[in-house]
Amino acid sequence: MNWHYRQPVTIHFGNGTITRLKDEIRQTGKKRGILVTSPSFEKNGLAARLVTDSDGTLVTTYSGISPNPDIRECDACIKTIRENACDLVVALGGGSVLDCAKAAALFCTATLPAGDYLDRKIPLPSDRLPLIAIPTTAGTGSEITRVAVLSDHEKGIKTPLDTPAFYPDTALVDPELTWTVPRHITACTGMDVLCHAIEAYWNIHHQPVCDALAIHAIRLVFRYLETACEEPSNPLAREKMAEASVTAGMAFSLPGTTSAHACSYPLTSHLGIPHGEACGLTIDHFMRINATADTDGRLNELARATGFSDPGNMADAIAELKYRTGLKTGLTRYGLTDTDLHRLVSASLVPNLKNNPVPITAAMLYDLYASLR
Repeated sequence: MNWHYRQPVTIHFGNGTITRLKDEIRQTGKKRGILVTSPSFEKNGLAARLVTDSDGTLVTTYSGISPNPDIRECDACIKTIRENACDLVVALGGGSVLDCAKAAALFCTATLPAGDYLDRKIPLPSDRLPLIAIPTTAGTGSEITRVAVLSDHEKGIKTPLDTPAFYPDTALVDPELTWTVPRHITACTGMDVLCHAIEAYWNIHHQPVCDALAIHAIRLVFRYLETACEEPSNPLAREKMAEASVTAGMAFSLPGTTSAHACSYPLTSHLGIPHGEACGLTIDHFMRINATADTDGRLNELARATGFSDPGNMADAIAELKYRTGLKTGLTRYGLTDTDLHRLVSASLVPNLKNNPVPITAAMLYDLYASLR
């Protein structure tokens, strides 16, 4: 078995790590940084505090980012970068903020608008501005991956873009920043972590380093996610979920995601289901599908390594975790027609579906969506 592992992001992890930001900026040698963040951090004063603490190196802020960032928001961020002659990007926020910042830091070095890259026919630029990523949720792992997901809401498109240029230079992972995350977002992002890890493990491009990271992350999610939801200020649960997010991010960054993520894109763009919740909606179902062809025994090994007797038992535990954390387990509330199901199927036939260990056909997707209807 031939394999490689690369993780070029410098990771600083621990409570209070955000205080390193000024030193990290200084090490870049840059003088005109932009803080890319969400409206909530402008409202609660954290963004202003970071700007003040930067000793004048953060010269402007962009916060016009919504969940599932739109290409127009990315273009607006790029415009702000250019108007202020910024030479550094600092991203503070959840996955949407980090993804938008990663894209803006890269696309601002070229001339095309963000939307031109969504169909993946045009090569992505190779140069970007230096980037420091500060996650505020325990979920996407975007602070240490080579993936950014952008949407064109007008066209109903949500696309993952992948390039080594998306790797941030530095990630400051401070679990204390997640303490104020609401219960439902904690559950959604935590389920995203679980899906990252599981999909990395069963991915056809799996390799042993990523396998080990995936197993570690899965164990942490099953042990600590429910506590983080029920006791948001529980320091151990928040720290361990942040740890799970980072390790799951390292697990899937190279192999990529598979079937559950492929299905999540239309569930989010067409039905408005939050990303992590959308991934979790199908992950246990794909566990059962993949277990039917587990000829090498990998899924049985995964189940036993994470505390379960077999893949079916693990799938049951995932379904129970969704229920206990208040996440959707079906699509009954949407009143989906057969036409709606075919639309979901068509939009799920994206490249990462091919990473699944069992080939997933349109007919299989239709049956799956119909069973959730």
